Amino acid sequence: QAQLVESGGGSVQTGGSLRLSCAASGNSDSPYCMGWFRQAPGKEREGVAAITRDGITAYADSVKGRFTISRDNAKNTLYLQMDSLKPEDTAMYYCAKTRLRMPTGSLLNQNWYTSWGQGTQVTVSS
Repeated sequence: QAQLVESGGGSVQTGGSLRLSCAASGNSDSPYCMGWFRQAPGKEREGVAAITRDGITAYADSVKGRFTISRDNAKNTLYLQMDSLKPEDTAMYYCAKTRLRMPTGSLLNQNWYTSWGQGTQVTVSS
């Protein structure tokens, strides 16, 4: 089972941009869906964006139009382009993957995901 290694987090001003990456280390696999989830202190973890192997995407309403998820299937790498960042985007961001073929309406349901990265911190200051 490949490990998920995240990078790209950091501190940015309101309106700035960050690009998160999540790459598999060790043996590669072919997950059906990969996604980004985030958790702020005192809050539950929530789905941010997800993408299937075939390119079907889902976004949380709070990030729609500002974030773009993509994946490189050959490299088994997941990306999250984050633009127009807001202080409420501040959270620990986690990469996750699953081989399960869940309904397309459930791509942001974290209960379907079976493998998780270590998280990368995103801090947006005003």
